[in-house]
Amino acid sequence: MEHKNKKLKYFIYARRSIEKRDNEERVASVESQLFEIKELAEGLKIVETFTETKSAAEPGRPVFNEMIRQIEAGKANGIICWKTDRLSRNPIDEGRIKYLLQKGIIQNIKATDRDWYPEDNGLLASVDFSMSAEYSRVLSRHVIRGLKDRVRSGFRPCMAPLGYLNSKYREKGMEEILVDPERFPKVRKLFDLMLTGQYSVPQLLKVAEKDLHLLTRETSKWKSKPMGKTNLYAILTNSFYYGEFKYPKSSEDWFVGNHKPMITKEEYDKIQFLLGRKGLPRPKNHIFAFTGLMRCAGCGARITCEEKWKHQRNGNTHHYVYYRCTGSKTPDCTEKSVEIKILEKQIDDFLSKLQIPPEFHEWAVGELKLLHEKEKGDRNSLLATHRKHYEECVMKLDKFAEMLVAEKISHEMYKVKETELLEKKRSLKGLLDGDDKRIDDWLVRLESTLTFAERAREEFQNGDIARRRQILTALGTEHILKDGQIYIQTEEPLIVLQKMADENNKIQETLEPSKRIGNKKHINDLYSKSLLMCPRQESNLQ
Repeated sequence: MEHKNKKLKYFIYARRSIEKRDNEERVASVESQLFEIKELAEGLKIVETFTETKSAAEPGRPVFNEMIRQIEAGKANGIICWKTDRLSRNPIDEGRIKYLLQKGIIQNIKATDRDWYPEDNGLLASVDFSMSAEYSRVLSRHVIRGLKDRVRSGFRPCMAPLGYLNSKYREKGMEEILVDPERFPKVRKLFDLMLTGQYSVPQLLKVAEKDLHLLTRETSKWKSKPMGKTNLYAILTNSFYYGEFKYPKSSEDWFVGNHKPMITKEEYDKIQFLLGRKGLPRPKNHIFAFTGLMRCAGCGARITCEEKWKHQRNGNTHHYVYYRCTGSKTPDCTEKSVEIKILEKQIDDFLSKLQIPPEFHEWAVGELKLLHEKEKGDRNSLLATHRKHYEECVMKLDKFAEMLVAEKISHEMYKVKETELLEKKRSLKGLLDGDDKRIDDWLVRLESTLTFAERAREEFQNGDIARRRQILTALGTEHILKDGQIYIQTEEPLIVLQKMADENNKIQETLEPSKRIGNKKHINDLYSKSLLMCPRQESNLQ
């Protein structure tokens, strides 16, 4: 047989999968395979060596296909490889190899463990090649099971979106999604700009490229480059950024991620509203400060804006801007329109009632920092309770899984319990994350609210269109226009501050002019004695 082999023409084939799976870590590299089969090739006629790094789990390897094409063309009639599983791990390629071998087109397949010839037992050859294909199928099932475990633990087994990084050099199955220190703040800035309602997607793209110098991540296939419109839409509509994701993407199975959220769910929902139906931006021909932030009291439709010009005989031209009902719900709606100057005066009047002086701002932050220290114990106790319930939920999930394996409960009953407990676990995870986040940032949000109340009126009077829109948006997005009057629909913290601002004015009026400035201790004492500023019956001023 050895004498016969010397008359054959051989191709050498070596392959290493790109995917480094658990069991394939033992598979030799292409270089080591070639070294191992060097001795096998001694004294034989080698026509060409084929190498590639491609998984054989699916058909379609370009180098392998080219080798088979040349064998069918008669350029060689033998193959030398390290193991037969290097040639095939799927039924289609397996069938091609066996067919060519049985027909004598391939006269010899030489591997380090044995040789195959056309006259060999076909059943043994089928078993040998089929074992490679079965290994691939079993490996695939293990990979899918591992992915499901990682998803349930909050890790999305995909490439992290822009602003995040996939962890490296960790134990397999314990990977994390990490914050990208370079891109995370830049992507957050894009979200902030979108939330103002003053930027379209094309405008954000210009900011990303020219101001933020934000580039896509470089991969093995693509170089880093400026973002395109598709990239930006993918970011703005990706729920991953507020902490949840679907897996698989085409399913309706939602999971809570263990990564740090970049935005809140409320911010995400607002961005989807600003983008419009199905993620498409609403076209804007003109920029008006308050469109999309008010509804008609008569029919509930949105308030739009229109411009009018009045040309006088003397050559003068007057420009007017009116806010009115769109009539989308009731075409003959009779609700009055309001001119922008009157509307801005009404908003300014509201902000004047909200305005607080710097000394109250300073006193309030100081008092609430003291209260924060006193409440730490209560918050830690609440966190411990949430963690205990979360751990109990995880233990119950494990217990029901064990009962299913032991056939103590039916699969249907297990699915019911699993769905119920996963929902509870998801809710508790949200509470834990929410508690941690609130403890970390509530003082920051308070400081921001007080700063807004102190400066909003002045910035509204002196700011441009974009800043005025930001201020009205901060007050709310569902204001009511009735009889030419705007009724500001704001949130509870600003309502409380409005009452406190009124109380502050009353306190200031009781002081002599000489005591209104420079007597901080006296003013602080008056604040502390006020039942509205410091209600004794409340344990939580926040």
